[in-house]
Amino acid sequence: MIVNENLQYAVVGKFSHGWPNIQELRRLIPKQCELKGECNIGLLTNKYVLIRETLMEDYVNLLSKPVFYIAQQNWSYPMRTLKWDMMFDPEEETSTAIAWISFPSLPPNFFGKETLFSMAAAVGKPLQVDMATKNQTRPSCAHVKVEVDLLSEFPKRISIGMRQPNKDMQEKWIKIKYDYMPKYCTTCMIQGHDEQQCYVNHPDLHPARQKEKTMEIGENKAKEGTELGAT
Repeated sequence: MIVNENLQYAVVGKFSHGWPNIQELRRLIPKQCELKGECNIGLLTNKYVLIRETLMEDYVNLLSKPVFYIAQQNWSYPMRTLKWDMMFDPEEETSTAIAWISFPSLPPNFFGKETLFSMAAAVGKPLQVDMATKNQTRPSCAHVKVEVDLLSEFPKRISIGMRQPNKDMQEKWIKIKYDYMPKYCTTCMIQGHDEQQCYVNHPDLHPARQKEKTMEIGENKAKEGTELGAT
């Protein structure tokens, strides 16, 4: 059913601070998000639009940036993108995201796409390698883009085996570097921050509360200065 309904490369666009009408979004999103293939855009529910791409390249592109800014008439509307899934719930964002990982000091004979994808599968679903890795112009480090579950535990290294001329296997540990990993809050059930940065868990972190604290400190200092002057 997913294939029949062209949902295999579906992405949800979330507008938290207003949005143009759906006709304008159908015109603006493909151009401003630099989509190369055809796409279908429809209103999913309040604040959310469903974007069905025909190319994996566009799917990866939409999920690779923290936010897109859709400009219209001197105004810019931030749009965050999330992977669509069958259990989509506007009150609970998916924990699936896309991230870049690197394999520093990887031997050049392990740079083949199939080999890299096999290694990257220890982290998530591999999607593509970067151009330098594909063109073999940076033999010191391989970069792979993967689809990950932000609630998973991510390994810090992976073991590879190399057969020696005497046919013995030599084991080598390769470090996995996470170039960028989105955050997910299990309290709010949304992407963008974690529990340590959550305003629900830590109300004092809210900008409004921080402003109140700053003003309160300023008022206290002014009061102290007035009292000292009077003395």
